[in-house]
Amino acid sequence: MQSMTLEQLRATASAGGVTGVTLKGQGGGFFVEIATRSGQDAFLVKARTTEPRRFGNPVSAMIVLRDAGIAVAQLDATNWNPDQKDMTRSRQSRAEAMRGAHEAAAYNRWLAAEIQEAIDDPRPSIPHDEVMARMDARIARHKAAGGKRA
Repeated sequence: MQSMTLEQLRATASAGGVTGVTLKGQGGGFFVEIATRSGQDAFLVKARTTEPRRFGNPVSAMIVLRDAGIAVAQLDATNWNPDQKDMTRSRQSRAEAMRGAHEAAAYNRWLAAEIQEAIDDPRPSIPHDEVMARMDARIARHKAAGGKRA
């Protein structure tokens, strides 16, 4: 059996090369089996590997298929067992990912506000060379004072 990435599936479907698609239940997930006009069936695989793309939910697979231009698919749940669902990709790990995304978004909003505040500051700008000279003098005073705050 051949393998096919999502981009290859899109191209094959738009060229009329897909004759059928079956969501095959296996364990706790579903795989996409693609029948082609050439007679060589294929499995949908991940973009960077030849590992079959696994869907924990057939609805997720249908959304991907619809976006690839495929509106009709069969479902084969013969070997599907929902009790074998892969729990490594649980709600908790998804929640942690979303929490990280929200923290990053909050930081980006804060940083954008800080930058805008600096842009809107009415005080005159200080040339870089002058700022560096002031810092060098401050560092020298700090060293002369024996490391105490100047």
